[in-house]
Amino acid sequence: MKFPRILAAALVGAAFAVPAQAQTIDKVKKSGEITMGVRESSGPLSYTLGAGQFTGYHVDVCLAIIDNMKKMTGGNIKINYTPVTSQNRIPLLQNGTVDIECGSTTNNAARQKDVAFGLTTFVTEVRTAVKANSGITSISQLNGKNLATTTGTTSVQTLRKHERANKIDFKEIYGKDHSDSFLLLETGRADAFVMDDNILAGLIATAKNPADYKIVGEVLSVEPIAIMIRKDDPSMKKLTDDTIRDMMKSGALEKLYNKWFMSPIPPKNTSVNLPMGSTLKSLFASPNDKPMEDYAKK
Repeated sequence: MKFPRILAAALVGAAFAVPAQAQTIDKVKKSGEITMGVRESSGPLSYTLGAGQFTGYHVDVCLAIIDNMKKMTGGNIKINYTPVTSQNRIPLLQNGTVDIECGSTTNNAARQKDVAFGLTTFVTEVRTAVKANSGITSISQLNGKNLATTTGTTSVQTLRKHERANKIDFKEIYGKDHSDSFLLLETGRADAFVMDDNILAGLIATAKNPADYKIVGEVLSVEPIAIMIRKDDPSMKKLTDDTIRDMMKSGALEKLYNKWFMSPIPPKNTSVNLPMGSTLKSLFASPNDKPMEDYAKK
């Protein structure tokens, strides 16, 4: 891992993107390698096992995409794993530091101006994690509380816009990544942690004492999560969508879902126990890459 390179790339951002890098498949064919952007604490979608190992539901989806890319290019492809954060994931994709982002990124209209997304492979509900003995069960009880959220995410902004948060005054405390945000809750510096339910469930499942935490409160938003690729790269978009669509039709993607959300997973062999919801089931039957805003329409 070359963290100085990652930091530098995040600073320069998209302004120095190299046009020749836009066509991902051609780039990979020439170099013989691909760089996958992964998350360190977005389990079970994408997370680290330590020692440079990354795994998760979206990591497996990306590995399937890369397998099909190997067939297209007719050669072996070396896979490099680069950790990304909520803040730098888009710039690193745009400037060519990573070629495909396999994390926990919400597909929304603003981001679609800068990047492209594959077909939706997960749908999350933004909710709130608290300590089980806190007595907090709804948004109305967050007045005067410290709320943890992760820098570069939109969860607290979503909470502020919710009708039940009207006149609720709380203080935001930022974690640099999801595990850091959960630590704020764990150590009592925050009273609640607002985030995607799958991330909350994954962090609770791997906590020292999972029974000490629970997910509560109203659903703040429904967000489609997808593999992120560079914009204006039709061949990569087609490969990504074709792979995902085939996995949906064959049942392979549902098997992956059950593997990561309904079965014991490493490192502690505990289950997230998050059954597939009706929205995601309907997307498996009729795939699309619509942004979050479409889900809010009535």
